[in-house]
Order: sequence, then structure tokens, then C-alpha cells
Amino acid sequence: MVQPDDSPLADPFSTIEIRSYFVRHRNALVVRGHFAPLFVDYYLHLAQNKLVLSQFQDAAMKDGLAALTLHLASRPWNEQHAWTLHFQKPLVNLFLCGDNQSSKVAGRIFDRDIKDTRTNLFFSQLIKEGLSEPRTSTVEFNGSNIFRATEHYYLQSEQRMGRYFDYGDEEYVFVSAQPGCDLPWLEALDTEAIRELDKQEQLSLLETRFYHFECGCTERRIWQVLAPHCRGGAEELFGAEEHIDVSCRRCGANYRIQREQFEAFLASAL
Repeated sequence: MVQPDDSPLADPFSTIEIRSYFVRHRNALVVRGHFAPLFVDYYLHLAQNKLVLSQFQDAAMKDGLAALTLHLASRPWNEQHAWTLHFQKPLVNLFLCGDNQSSKVAGRIFDRDIKDTRTNLFFSQLIKEGLSEPRTSTVEFNGSNIFRATEHYYLQSEQRMGRYFDYGDEEYVFVSAQPGCDLPWLEALDTEAIRELDKQEQLSLLETRFYHFECGCTERRIWQVLAPHCRGGAEELFGAEEHIDVSCRRCGANYRIQREQFEAFLASAL
């Protein structure tokens, strides 16, 4: 029996460049990038898996991927982050995840069987080398704007100011306060000020990182997720069926799991 390949194709993704700058005399970090290539890969992912989003879901995913990626680029290299934004109107969950070491970002929309919590909630999880357990936080927020929700998360959970700006043409900018930051300046920034930032402020390039849209899920990894639910045998999942359809909980990719192959995997895992 041919086993599924557990290795992603060699660099089939469009990589985007994210640059970080220190703003002298303002003590702020500026992170910015052009996201069009990453969005193209995300739309290809939707098409390949026959995933259809509403207008709100589509805008939320794009803004969410931009917000998380810029956040990742401002963080240490040894961190992984996962966010879930729960919206009441419309009742959906937006899931986003990213890993600085692999330079991967991914996400998906959940719009079925969503629990009504009566308030919007921002859940965050940080996994980092040296932490015995993931660090988590939950923050309530208002409205449906991803960037404003993330800025509120920064104030409440990160305990510092962070501002997001849509520069246009799928370019986004994130400015976050560092120790000794000129907070009135940061709070007063608007899109026009961001456009003039290179002229009005002294920016020092700190780092360039590269990211792409990829979950990393494979059929074998789906088997590994399903296996703990089949301690009594494959019939617990399959019943009398010869296959089941499963979607990845991180990116929504669709997999048709064949019973015969899965049973062989369970037997080899014993």
C-alpha cells in the first residue's frame, strides 16, 4: 500500500517580505509588508478545497492574516501564535495561526455550530521554547473590525499600544509601542501620517523576515489527529462507510479518509 507523502512540496508558495524598523526619537517599532502574493495563495487554497466565503468572512480572513503576520514579525523567532476571534454578528469564529520558525501562517472560518457567548471574544495562545505550557489570554472586544479588535487586545493583554493601518494596494503597517514610546505621537498617527513616515521620521531597518500561507497539514497528520478517537477501532468513526470526509481545523483543507488505509495506520501504530 502506498503511504501518503508527509512532506509538503518544495517551496510551492509565494513568499512575502516583512520589514521591521525602529523609529528613532519615538521609541516605536514599525512593521510593514505587501500581502498580495500571500492572498493569492490563500485564494488558491480556497479554490482547491471548494471553500466559499461570504463578503464579511473574506475581508475578515485577509485582515486577520495581515494582522497576525505583522504581529509575528514583531515577536521573537522562537514563538508560535494562534488567535481565535469570536464574532456575535455575524456568528462566526475566525481562526488564525502562525509559526516564526517555519514562516508559515494559515487560518480558516468556522460558521457552523458556533456557541453564542453574547459578546465578542479574542482568544490568544502563545507557544514558546522554555514555556512549560502555552500562555493564553481572553479579551472582550466590540465591533467587527479585525484591526481595531487586535489593537484592543494589545492594550488589554499586551499592556501596550499597537496601531494597524491599511496603506492601500494590499499593503499593511503595524506600529507598536516600545519602552519609552512617545504615546501621544503614536495615538495621533493616521493613514496620511503613515504615508509620510519615511519623510517625517528617522527609521532604522532592524530585520527582514519572510512568510507564506501554508498550514502544513497532510493526510497522515489527519490520521494522527483521528487516531485517539478510535481506541475501540475504526468503526467508531466510519460505521459501515468505506470513507469519511474530514476538514483540517487549522486551514479548512478537505481530506477524504479511506477506511482501509486508516485501519492499516492504526494497526502500525499499535
